[in-house]
Amino acid sequence: MNAPHRIEDSVSGGLTPDEFKAAFRQHAAGIAVITGDAGNGPVAMTASSVFSVSAEPPVLVFSISDASSAAPTLLAAETLVVHMLTAENLDLAILGATSGIDRFQDTSIWARLPSGEPYFTAAHAWLRGRVVDQMQIGNSTVVAVHALEASIPNDAGDSQPLVYHNRTWHKLSGNSKIH
Repeated sequence: MNAPHRIEDSVSGGLTPDEFKAAFRQHAAGIAVITGDAGNGPVAMTASSVFSVSAEPPVLVFSISDASSAAPTLLAAETLVVHMLTAENLDLAILGATSGIDRFQDTSIWARLPSGEPYFTAAHAWLRGRVVDQMQIGNSTVVAVHALEASIPNDAGDSQPLVYHNRTWHKLSGNSKIH
């Protein structure tokens, strides 16, 4: 992995942090939980910033705040697991978003992949990948991950996606279709 890139703080002006947050509250985003272990024990965090970059090669990115307790481990890990959540996985989303708890205390909800990464067994789908780049921007780091393997259910079309909008969890259903 290359050394993290840094966007200099030379960019000034623009929206205030509160204005920027208010604008993004209007943007619904899918929910994922990211897990990793850099050798000091497993960590997890909930993210709404996961998106695909390329199918060839299969690369996704997400961002992680420096304030996240999981940041040091996830940024040091060579490989990670990105869990794509459905409405049925709301408990995992809340678990990954709750500060100050041991997210792996309940050993009945997680295991390790043969390659060693921690993962939540009830997650609807997951991707295991190798970190290929990091770019620090302000108080966050954007992490690029090359997907190496996946667990994708056969009944993916029957799931109700979990999304985050205006600081609230939502599920999408057939009734939410507008076109």
